[in-house]
Amino acid sequence: MEVFDGKKAAQEYMSKHTLAFSTPELTLMRFAFWLGDTVPDPKNKENSIPRMLTFMTEQDFAPVLIDDETYVPTGAVKNSGKMYGNPSLENVTKGKFCSECGAKLSSTAKFCPECGTTQ
Repeated sequence: MEVFDGKKAAQEYMSKHTLAFSTPELTLMRFAFWLGDTVPDPKNKENSIPRMLTFMTEQDFAPVLIDDETYVPTGAVKNSGKMYGNPSLENVTKGKFCSECGAKLSSTAKFCPECGTTQ
């Protein structure tokens, strides 16, 4: 799969142009015009191509599959302090608990906030 290497393009652009007094919008617009300029094709000097195509690299990526039914906690967010979850306060009268770890859950919970088990 051919992928645009934006980091390499931005580094080359910034190294050749002084942008000390430019606003971010102007810098981005000039960068976009610079990428669209026609340059000689490195493979065939008789033809010209947009500069953007010179920053295309061949990379092999494994497909990213997103599974909405599986939740794997990363540990980045903890449930101590009620930082996330159901924004409306509920009175849990029946006492819904996780079948895997036993953590207390809201009645609308789809996943356990502690272990990630699907409820």
